[in-house]
Amino acid sequence: MEETLKILVVDDDEVDRMAVCCALSEAGVQMELFEVSNGNDVFSALSTTAYDCVFLGYRLLDQDGLTLIQQLRSSEIKVPLVVLSTQGDEQIAVELIKAGATDYLSKSRISPETLAQVLRSAIRVYRAEMQAALAKKHLRESHEQLIRKNQELERQQQQIQMQNFKLLEASQLKSHFLATMSHELRTPMNAIIGFSQILLRPKFGQLTHQQADMVERILNNGKHLLMLLNEVLDFSKLEAGRLDLKGEIFDLSKVINLAVDEMHSLADAKNLSLLVQTDLQNPLVFNDPVRIKQILINLLSNAIKFTESGEIWVEVKELPANKVAIAVRDTGIGIAPRDFKRIFEAFRQVDQTITRKYPGTGLGLAIIDSLVRMMGGKIFLESKLGIGSMFKIELPRQIKLSTVAADAPALHLDDGGVFCSVKNPHHSSSQARQAPIGYPKFKL
Repeated sequence: MEETLKILVVDDDEVDRMAVCCALSEAGVQMELFEVSNGNDVFSALSTTAYDCVFLGYRLLDQDGLTLIQQLRSSEIKVPLVVLSTQGDEQIAVELIKAGATDYLSKSRISPETLAQVLRSAIRVYRAEMQAALAKKHLRESHEQLIRKNQELERQQQQIQMQNFKLLEASQLKSHFLATMSHELRTPMNAIIGFSQILLRPKFGQLTHQQADMVERILNNGKHLLMLLNEVLDFSKLEAGRLDLKGEIFDLSKVINLAVDEMHSLADAKNLSLLVQTDLQNPLVFNDPVRIKQILINLLSNAIKFTESGEIWVEVKELPANKVAIAVRDTGIGIAPRDFKRIFEAFRQVDQTITRKYPGTGLGLAIIDSLVRMMGGKIFLESKLGIGSMFKIELPRQIKLSTVAADAPALHLDDGGVFCSVKNPHHSSSQARQAPIGYPKFKL
């Protein structure tokens, strides 16, 4: 052994102690040797010095080795213990090992080779036991730490569940409040619009030019507020999953023309050209005409709002696989790529400030997105800043109402049905604007 070992020999017989010391020296063990003659001195020696091994005589004047080992272990004193006995009783050896002895050797078998072998074995076994005990301690500490972390995670999960429950409850209350307020406000708003229209009829009295202008302002603002209220009401229904499609067979081109006709005055107010071109061999579709018209009005409203000069096109055409496409193009301000997905989020607008140039609730595109998904369709967006935008929706010619209630949850917040591109939105329509044969085109 290369290392210098500290060895304690405990025996009340000086001759036996010398025999052990001589045998270890002859075996070439590098050591510092210490001797004590009774059990009481063992505690003092082991309390002040760390020994690599203790050779303990089984029979001492003050006590036997078995009792001494038990006292050492109960005192948490850990050291390799080799018991030397004049007896060769295996039963005693078993009891000593159970009590905590590392090894057992009969004094009659003491020799340099045997003692060196027992010494090495005792130290190796002891160190292995210490490493195992240390690993077990670390494992126990890790296990306890894992239990504490699991408990903390469970507490956090419970807090998150409670917060989610509160958020869900708040969202439901908000949706209920929005639906209630929108419904309550629509009644007086319809009255304002109705009475304004009555005042503008000649048979109810001739208004001065100034009076007629004020009533028209009341009427237009009332219609605008009603549109905003309808958006909030539709949003609350979509969010709660309570908006259903009412399918029927209708002429798609007529619904398109009705929607465009309603937006004609807004386009004229900004001197914008509003063009329509259709290519439908069969204009009949099975869908919800009210929601189709709502989608187109929202798209046209956005196009007019964000276009200061130029033209707006509505293009309708047939697609393979029994589908139809409705596209709205404009020469407006365009949309930055970073805002492509964000504009379809509820209440989201590119300019979120209260001093923004373009008003609105930020619900139009979110409602369109959910309605198109309910119809089993997709939305395509092409836009470049300063050039314009194109919103195109592709819809099946015949929607499946049986799957609407089951497959259409509340308002969609993902972007799985929206396809965006930074392409110039007018490249693909440059030839179409030449009004080729088969594409009836007219200016409203």
